[in-house]
Formats: sequence, structure tokens, C-alpha cells
Amino acid sequence: MTGGAAAVLRAVVRRARPWPALWLALALWPAAAPAVSGDDGHIEGYAAAVLEREFGLPAPSLRVQHGVITLDAAELAGADRERVVAALERIRGVVRVEVREPGAPDTGPPPSARPAAPPTVLKEYQVGVLPGGQLFDPLIADPRWPHFAAAYQTFIGDPQLRNVASVSFGETFALYRDRLAGAWWEVGVQAGVFALFDLDAESKDLVNADYFVGIPLAARSQDLSALLRLFHLSSHLGDEFILRSRVRNRVNLSYESVDLKLSYDAGDVLRIYGGGGYLFDQEPASLHPWSAQLGVELRSPWPAAGTRWRPVAGLDLQSREENDWAIDLSLRAGLQIEGVLATRNLQLVLEYFNGHSPNGQFFKQELEYIGFGAHFHF
Repeated sequence: MTGGAAAVLRAVVRRARPWPALWLALALWPAAAPAVSGDDGHIEGYAAAVLEREFGLPAPSLRVQHGVITLDAAELAGADRERVVAALERIRGVVRVEVREPGAPDTGPPPSARPAAPPTVLKEYQVGVLPGGQLFDPLIADPRWPHFAAAYQTFIGDPQLRNVASVSFGETFALYRDRLAGAWWEVGVQAGVFALFDLDAESKDLVNADYFVGIPLAARSQDLSALLRLFHLSSHLGDEFILRSRVRNRVNLSYESVDLKLSYDAGDVLRIYGGGGYLFDQEPASLHPWSAQLGVELRSPWPAAGTRWRPVAGLDLQSREENDWAIDLSLRAGLQIEGVLATRNLQLVLEYFNGHSPNGQFFKQELEYIGFGAHFHF
């Protein structure tokens, strides 16, 4: 990013407020939504990858029309048909799976002419203890979403740090999931550690580490999902950084918080989310409690079906009462590679941040950085 472009972006961010950004995101929604409904091509490519990777089946007869997967029974010879059908039904957006027997009479019009019965619940989710997956999808650009990641960042204009490594270790696990009135709900555990290292220091000093643990309660009905969390966060400076910088007024930042996020997926391409949070039992006790968050994510429907990668982008805006509701802007854009390590997605993204530092001890300091990161999500 050129100096002039960065200056313009900084000026826009400093003058922005959360609610105009919400109207901007909503304005973009109608333009993007019509292009993303009924993505049979994406389902077909994903189904073909599942058949080949998990069962070694090429299945050239595989077709998808209005969410209905059809394939010939002869191509499932030697495979466990029930397992194959169950695996295909777990793909998001699949209405049902039809296996055509050899010589079976035509039972009606082709799938393309049949109206697809809308599913009452999403079929890829499982009921019970440790069901796997998540009802509320990870937020691409949220700097404090627990997941496994490593990123190189260049701080712009910072008096102490220039080249840093930002790493995180954590994830969200569903402990129990069930259905309720045609929707899903689950309770789980969410934990993570977010650490920052000074790459210019001789021993690559640990600068700051934030520890996060929470209990998320999530719900989902079709494309609408919600996440209610109760969590704890505490922040700690690295010993080498304290000695080197002679830190005198260290902030013992620690708090509990409750937050609520709502998310809407317009097909598999556009996602809009927003919510707010409230701190309690905070240290320092003078911390103002309220916060707001808004974001939008885009996942490209291209390239064509059968590939495992596609472009993704995320914009996350956060605003806190403690910082006079100034906006913290986080942008990430790059490629998502699906099916890495069986169930994970790998995102290779360029990053840009401008606002108050997300690194706990430095929450009052303004920060701007650019970087590149690798992020793993379930």
C-alpha cells in the first residue's frame, strides 16, 4: 500500500463511526445476494472431492440440480453405500442424495425440472456429544478469534516495534448439539492464546501474550446464526520486553465479558455479522464496559467446480466505549484452500489493521500494520 493510499484510508477510518459502516454493508448486500443463490456447481465440486478423497470413487455420473445429488449405483460398487450417502448429505446446501439403480424405470421428470423441497434443518450437522464442526462460523478478519495462525506484520510508525510475528493457538469445540423447533443449538468451549514477538530483537523477544477462555452458546436456523459468549481474557507482557523497555507503568489488564453476535449468510458468498459486548469484573476497574462489532465477508464462487481453493476477503470493524467509540479496522484478503488436514480450511491472506491495538497491554495505543498470515479453521 502506497503512503498516499494509506493516508487516505487512515483519514476515512478516523472520521468513520460504526453505524454508517453498517448502512454501507447493507447497501452492498442486495447487489451481491442474487448472484450467490443455488450454487449447485460448488456443491458438485465439493461432492466430487469428498467421493475421491474419502472413498476413492471417481463417480463421473455425479450431478447436482437444485441441491439434489444424483449418481449411478454401479459407481458405488465395493463401497459402503450408507457411508457414502451420509457423507454427501453432510455437505452444506444438499437437499437429498439419489442413487440410481441400473435399469430402474424413470420415476418422473429429471432433477432439473423437480422443485427442491426446502430443508427444515441443515443436514451436515450432527446431534449429541462432541458432534464436530461449529454452528457459528469463524470470523475471517477478527484479530481475536481463537484459531491456529501465524503471521508476519510490519508496524507502521510505531516507536518501539517494526517487524513482528503474531501467532495464535486455539479453537472452538462443540461439546453438545441438538435440534430445537427446526433449528440447531450447541454449547461448547472456546480457548486461545495470542502472542506477539519482536523479530528485530536478538532473541526474538516475547512482547505480549493474551489468554482467552470462554463458553459459547450458538444457534443456527438455515442461514441465520447467533453466538452468545461468556469469556475471560487476561494480558501479560514478556519478561525480556519489560527488561529491555524498562516498563514502569504496566497495566494488569484482565476482565470477564459477555457478548452477542448475529450473522447472516447470503448463499455461500456473502456474510454480514454484527453485535456488541459488555465487560465486568475488569481490571483496571475504570475500563468502560461497552463495545460494538460489525463485519462483512466475501467468498468467491469462482473458480469452477472441482477445485479446492477460492478467493476470500473479510472486513471487521470494532468500536469500544473506552476509546471514545473510535473504529478499529481489520482487513484480510487472499486464498482459502479447503479440505486441508481432512476437515480444515487454510487461508493465506494479506492483512491490514488500523486502530487501537488488539494486543491487550497496548489497548490505548494506536496501531497500523500490514502483513501476511496463514490461518487454519475447522
